[in-house]
Amino acid sequence: MITTLARTTLRDRAPGLPVRLSLTSKTAPAGRLDGAWWPYSRDLTAELPPLVAALDEPWGRITRVTVNPGRWPVIPREVAVDGRSVHVGWFTEQDADKLILLSYTVGRWDLLVIPPVTDPAAAVRLMAAATIRGSVLKAGVLMADEAVIGRSMRDSQNREDAWEDEGGACMSPYGRPIGLRAMTDPVPENPQG
Repeated sequence: MITTLARTTLRDRAPGLPVRLSLTSKTAPAGRLDGAWWPYSRDLTAELPPLVAALDEPWGRITRVTVNPGRWPVIPREVAVDGRSVHVGWFTEQDADKLILLSYTVGRWDLLVIPPVTDPAAAVRLMAAATIRGSVLKAGVLMADEAVIGRSMRDSQNREDAWEDEGGACMSPYGRPIGLRAMTDPVPENPQG
């Protein structure tokens, strides 16, 4: 029995979404990151065609893509891009946070894959970090570092919120934290006078 499931992805609902991509200015040595890609979903059939089409002009014709199956629920054997097929392969040995694009004539490019549910501020940091020329950081290391940074930022915000909730920021009648006085605040009168 064959069952066909109709799946609607974010791209189906809004096909004009731009490809969220950042690239290094020059090609890095094999195995190093050439940039970062922030897909809208974990649906390779929907996400790969716009990515490959966006890279055709600056990088040449992409013929094959490889991923780690740990991050993608379904891996198609091929995807259609502008009337041609791009083969998709998977390797468990490949860094789970990396996508590799191959071309017979031009070479190989490695992109950090930023999870679709990533907070926009974190995604911006990751995209910038992945495009630093000469960086030796690998995709998994960047993702682990960002997890630590994000956790530290959340912990700091939680501590600040708790401090505020416990009365940590006492305000003057002029709406400023006590201890900070603007030049325009009236000088308190001396009660002993």
